[in-house]
Amino acid sequence: MTQIRSQINKKVKLFIIVPAFNEEKIIGKVIFALKAQKLKNTKKTIIVVNDGSTDKTEEVAKKCRVTVLSHPINRGLGGALGTGLEYARSKSADIVITFDADDQHEPKDLQRLIEPILKNKADFVIGARLLKNSTMPMDRKIINLVANIINFFLWSIWITDSQSGLRALSKNALKKIEIKMNKMEVASEFFKEIKKNNLRVKEISIKAIYTNYSKAKGQKNTNAVNILVKLLLYRFAGQK
Repeated sequence: MTQIRSQINKKVKLFIIVPAFNEEKIIGKVIFALKAQKLKNTKKTIIVVNDGSTDKTEEVAKKCRVTVLSHPINRGLGGALGTGLEYARSKSADIVITFDADDQHEPKDLQRLIEPILKNKADFVIGARLLKNSTMPMDRKIINLVANIINFFLWSIWITDSQSGLRALSKNALKKIEIKMNKMEVASEFFKEIKKNNLRVKEISIKAIYTNYSKAKGQKNTNAVNILVKLLLYRFAGQK
């Protein structure tokens, strides 16, 4: 607890990782909203991981004067998050937030997201879209429920929104979590690492914004079977 109070007094080094692939239409708006959001006792750094975009995502992000890390090719969500987490580790981040680039998340939820970490009550916090009344489309709710069940089967951790892209990691979690999967299955890989390292996980309720744009950019329902197969291979055959 003394360490947490010390961090609060000296301002916590907070890194917000925004993985982005072909998001030139919306990335500027997302960055502006993140910059405008005030967070208590933090020194905020925004990192956009441009994951091999073929549009002007990189150019727009750089004009917004944030740190931009670029992949020469599209590696996938896991690859982008892995790059962002490694960068945050190299800069001795105290807390890391992952934040989707499709304008689905509300920056005003960020303070509540990091509070359990600041108070030393959690190592990993999930922004859950389903703890209260949710506007999530029914097909996404079904896919999300199936993913939650699979996640529990694989790692024995029950989470109401295992696929949420809004997360916060403590310094301890950042140090211990190793991301190896490159694609969308990274959402479940986080829980494998939580289980392996005996990390404390907590959910907080968030509001998600569903627009035609965010729904088009989100995970395709038809890809769910492919993700399941990869997770089963990863869990039981040691394949990536």
